[in-house]
Amino acid sequence: MILLFNPRASNHKPRIPNSILQVAASINGQYDWVIVDGNLEADPWKKINDYLATGKFNYFGCTVMPGPQLKQAIPYSKKIKELYSYVKIIWGGYFASNQYKVILDSGYVNYIVNGPGDNTFPKLLNALENNLPVNDIKNLIIHENGQYIKTAKEELLDLDKLPDLPYDKLNAFYPLSKYLGKTYLGTRTLAYHSSFGCPFTCSFCAVVPIYNARWKGKSALGIYNDVKALKEKHNVDAIEFHDNNFFVSEKRVVEFSNLIKNENIVWWGEARIDTMDKYKDESLAILRASGCKMIFFGAETGNDEVLKKMDKGGTQTGAQILQFAERLKKFDIIPEYSFVLGTPGDNEEEVNKQIDGDIEFIKKVKAINPNTEIIIYTYSPVPTEGSDMYQKVLDSGFKFPETLEDWISPAWENFDLRKNPLTPWIKPYMIDKIRNFETVLNAYYPTISDIKLNKTKVFLLKLMSAWRYKFHVYVFPKEIRLLHVLWKYRQPEKEGF
Repeated sequence: MILLFNPRASNHKPRIPNSILQVAASINGQYDWVIVDGNLEADPWKKINDYLATGKFNYFGCTVMPGPQLKQAIPYSKKIKELYSYVKIIWGGYFASNQYKVILDSGYVNYIVNGPGDNTFPKLLNALENNLPVNDIKNLIIHENGQYIKTAKEELLDLDKLPDLPYDKLNAFYPLSKYLGKTYLGTRTLAYHSSFGCPFTCSFCAVVPIYNARWKGKSALGIYNDVKALKEKHNVDAIEFHDNNFFVSEKRVVEFSNLIKNENIVWWGEARIDTMDKYKDESLAILRASGCKMIFFGAETGNDEVLKKMDKGGTQTGAQILQFAERLKKFDIIPEYSFVLGTPGDNEEEVNKQIDGDIEFIKKVKAINPNTEIIIYTYSPVPTEGSDMYQKVLDSGFKFPETLEDWISPAWENFDLRKNPLTPWIKPYMIDKIRNFETVLNAYYPTISDIKLNKTKVFLLKLMSAWRYKFHVYVFPKEIRLLHVLWKYRQPEKEGF
């Protein structure tokens, strides 16, 4: 039997474990499996240990994203190998693919699924069950005879031909209602994935080394049928499309919008500005009429030179970022812009100047379209081999942790959340500047996705922060931070909606 584990990823609301569910779908009917969801267990280790103690489980599959999930994935995998040495431990997720050396060096992870596991996982199980070689299985990373072996990449699969996700069986382990959260979008919001990969090669993006500029999406009709079934069976009223890039194909998105428009489903997804700026006005109007309320965009920076260094692979410019924010106003679609501050520079002065420039640029965005949601990250290196930006990172002396256990130290958890990058070119005063501005910005323009904030709280936050925002006084905003703590202000970059 196979134990599939979804480590805790959020302290706010659990999201349906789509990655683990996708793996479960690939073996459903071939192998017996169970799911343990760390987001819904008070003591996940007890549940895992109770299963393994039966002696019926030979495989432990774990999805591993950077940040909070490591807190359970690392110590639990280590315990399993100590207590049940015969259990084969298999990791997937982009942390596993990007940091494969330190993972395999740990001695307690046996195999890494490097990308989609729909074919890889069942083939690996079959090989292990029948003592067959695994080196010909695509999308694997293994450590053999002192060498790290990456097997060939598999072509992206036709999502319409993949088996349906086993929602009913998940419901037997955890009621699906547990995953239907009250959000800005709706009262019963569910996360859904409709595509693999992204056709671009941004040098700061962690999925680039996995998909190598490849993208493949489920058909509009396939998405519609899934969403409609979820609505009819589980009363879902809102969908978060967690694709790396939902809006690659205007044709697919418009077709889906026309299909879903009478279902009263509110939805959100992630996009690129330079892609969607090519959409016709008619298409944007159809999106909004179908229930699209907000779209997440990687604005990254208003500095055109830095955009080139980031290797966005498209045509995005600072001017376009501003123009598109204004364009979306007439369609009543809220742009959610994320910015990455603190990218590598030739010297300290240049890095600091870039941060100051982006702070002023963000204020320009808000002046043009005050409804634009702003999310601020600090640049955290991603091992994108061959990119100029990553080479500059290496030249600076930056190093990732040398042991797997080091990744669960508080400092490296903040690194994964892109809050404290531990990079030598970003000085402490720069981090303070970014965080202080972010605090003032979040008070003067509180996020609409925090549904707990009432009008009185919003009024008080804006009142207390107005002088700081207007006169560029961001230092020591202790009074604002106190209110944020008291009211448990939520930041979308940490907890989504």
